[in-house]
Amino acid sequence: MQLDLFLSNLLNPPVLFFFLGMAAVLCRSDLEIPNAITKALSLYLLFAIGFKGGHALNQSGLSVEVIVTLLTAIVLSAIVPFYAYWLLRRRLGVADAAAIAATYGSISAVTFITASAYLDKVGVDYSGYLVAAMALMESPAIIIGVMLYRRYRDSTGDEGNTSDWGELFRDAFFNGSVFLILGSMVIGALTGDKGMTALKPFTVELFTGVLCLFLLDMGLVAARRLSDLLRGGWFLGGFSILLPLFNALLAVVLAALIGLSEGDALMLMVLAASASYIAVPAAMRLAIPDANPSLYVPMSLAITFPFNITFGIPLYHMLVKTLW
Repeated sequence: MQLDLFLSNLLNPPVLFFFLGMAAVLCRSDLEIPNAITKALSLYLLFAIGFKGGHALNQSGLSVEVIVTLLTAIVLSAIVPFYAYWLLRRRLGVADAAAIAATYGSISAVTFITASAYLDKVGVDYSGYLVAAMALMESPAIIIGVMLYRRYRDSTGDEGNTSDWGELFRDAFFNGSVFLILGSMVIGALTGDKGMTALKPFTVELFTGVLCLFLLDMGLVAARRLSDLLRGGWFLGGFSILLPLFNALLAVVLAALIGLSEGDALMLMVLAASASYIAVPAAMRLAIPDANPSLYVPMSLAITFPFNITFGIPLYHMLVKTLW
């Protein structure tokens, strides 16, 4: 193993601040970040990564490679819930299996942002249009998860929820995170170099510091959620790590087939291996209220997210460097 990749990631300030947040909870510190500040930090990160991605798209243009990559990302997001649901149904009911499957088919924008900071640190470039891939991968898994729930709930005699499909689609495709990422990306693409010059002090120079504060809060939240997951046992704990690893392997195969660069391949792997803890839980509360949030939220936030930002990202990079 290339130990330097792991050390480089573990000694990255944002990752260390994540562990500082976890340590604060374990030490019973009264450290707290107000919800309003956390929301502001989240909005900033989504805006900054979207704007920078749009600027990069302005420089590269819309090519066949871009279209193929975006379609690959959408397909990847849509197929993961199917086999995830099949595995989960061996231990869980229809509602919980569908909600968790949607969680792992969707993505974590913060994991993507952390991976971008990692690539910046190790000096590897990636294409800005992958921000669009990130935004496009968030919604298909939500739709597939709800479709699985509605398809199989009848066979269990569960009437489930009858929420309106129009409301579900609106929530999946126009939720705040997706809307802000896509909107910022469009603005970045339209304004090009002029827009980047004007906003660079805000979108670039402040980025790492804001990410550190946000991950500090994520560490606080993740540590508090760990106790909720103990009720799920070893099966869900193992699933939270092994499925992302399998998804990353599937993504690297697809990345090789479509000829992505080293940085782009890593980012596609990170997207495939991540799990949503913001958009999907919000949608599941509407569409699958019978699902237990104390399962799918801690799985993604307290296990998969820390694993990815500490060991996963350098592990995926090591695999890409070996194959490319």
